[in-house]
Amino acid sequence: MEQQKAQMRLASIVILVAMLGWMSITFLGGKIGLPVRFAFLADFAALAAFAWALIVLFRVWRQRQEGE
Repeated sequence: MEQQKAQMRLASIVILVAMLGWMSITFLGGKIGLPVRFAFLADFAALAAFAWALIVLFRVWRQRQEGE
């Protein structure tokens, strides 16, 4: 149970950091004129983080379903 809580906490931190980082890079990139390829890089990094967190949360959910 503690391991599941730790995994859920880690996934939520990853979601928060990915969202804040993605919004910051998008905002600052527009202000300082970064090339579009860096915007795509930030988008893909955020998508990868969200996908990882979704997979982790799905695994925790399945473990909890099997435990009941």
